[in-house]
Amino acid sequence: MSEETIESLQQRAMQNSNPEQQQRAEQQRRENEEKRKHILAQILTPAARERLSRIAMVKADKARQVEDMIINAAQTGRLQEKVDEPKLISLLEQISEKATKTNIIMKRRTIDDDD
Repeated sequence: MSEETIESLQQRAMQNSNPEQQQRAEQQRRENEEKRKHILAQILTPAARERLSRIAMVKADKARQVEDMIINAAQTGRLQEKVDEPKLISLLEQISEKATKTNIIMKRRTIDDDD
């Protein structure tokens, strides 16, 4: 299950539960976010962490995708060293390539003159 799915399920559960369960769910969400930040602090260099935080201000969903990729790579053992700024840029480029690009094609009507 992805993080977004888990969070949406937790939010629905919070809406349908009592205040005590809501508090526990909120605390669990905060703990998960703290664990996530701690993992990223260990994996990213300070420059990469700063760049990712700036990206998160503008495009939170893109920053979240990069964070997910980095955490997943670290948990599966695909990272041998810390992620520096050039590696972070290459991850951002990979995500940008995956994004669907909208192409607008304008077809102009042509008038045929039979002169």
